[in-house]
Amino acid sequence: MKIALSTLAGAALALGLTAGSAMAKDQGIVVYNAQHESLAKEWAAGFTKETGIKVTLRNGGDSDFSNQIVAEGAASPADVFLTENSPAMALVEAAGLFAPVDADTLAQVPQEYQPSTGKWVGVAARSTVFAYNKAKLKEDQLPKSLLDLADPSWKGRWAASPSGADFQAIVNALLELKGEAATADWLKAMKENFTAYKGNSTVMKAVNAGEIDGGVIYHYYYFGDQAKTGENSGNVGLHYFKNQDPGAFVSVSGGGVLASSKHPKEAQAFLKWVTGKGGQDVLKTGTSYEYAIGKDVQSNPKLVPLTDLQAPKVDPATLNSKKVIDLMTQAGLL
Repeated sequence: MKIALSTLAGAALALGLTAGSAMAKDQGIVVYNAQHESLAKEWAAGFTKETGIKVTLRNGGDSDFSNQIVAEGAASPADVFLTENSPAMALVEAAGLFAPVDADTLAQVPQEYQPSTGKWVGVAARSTVFAYNKAKLKEDQLPKSLLDLADPSWKGRWAASPSGADFQAIVNALLELKGEAATADWLKAMKENFTAYKGNSTVMKAVNAGEIDGGVIYHYYYFGDQAKTGENSGNVGLHYFKNQDPGAFVSVSGGGVLASSKHPKEAQAFLKWVTGKGGQDVLKTGTSYEYAIGKDVQSNPKLVPLTDLQAPKVDPATLNSKKVIDLMTQAGLL
């Protein structure tokens, strides 16, 4: 179904595009997407419907794409990079490969959900939680802090997926909040105490089956399963650490325009749409169960409000994935 020319022109004007972008509309923009494929598809479809600009998604993981972009440098075919977690964005930023985000786009997102540098912007968020088996742990037996899981009393009783970008982002926050020595000590104790699984969903399944008392994951795995059959989460409760604890870390998913983009205006327009009402409403009504972070936009009503999480303040630009990999490797976790 063709969109009326007047409608396209109006939408393009609203996004700050010009008639000179007609060729880019035909060719479209390339997005290296490390976000959920279904979520990115909804974003791309909504943006294309409103502007007529084609979006080609290339799907992969946070770490794979960030390292690929650094290797490609100015020759990267990507226009936009989307991630699930901030450390991948910080890696690309440190290599000097992002263009500054347009001020109008930054203005749509509260400062706590964007890096202080303005080189990229938050597009969504996810909360760290301790998922526990309700038959094995009562509320008064839950850890008060993420750091409590280093205590010998938790040996063999908790799980995580250390090889995943999600858990590594949590360790990034721990490093920023508590420093290298405390993080190294915690990781050493983690190696002694925890059970490794591959993937957060696998951790939750193990908790649900009673294989393990609890596990550190992100919140949306639980809500996504509950929205389907609930078969992998029926016995699971979620514990939010709160109190600015490292375990209350809210990980910011990022979006950035590459400095080498051949279609910078269209790439900037895409970020503006994703962080605006159209893109953020997809988070509110869709099935990703990630948090919407745009100003004056509500998240899915099933989620604990962001303001109630009492998350610690962490500048996403400061997260150091290389250091975390080194520390986790030294601890024997990778």
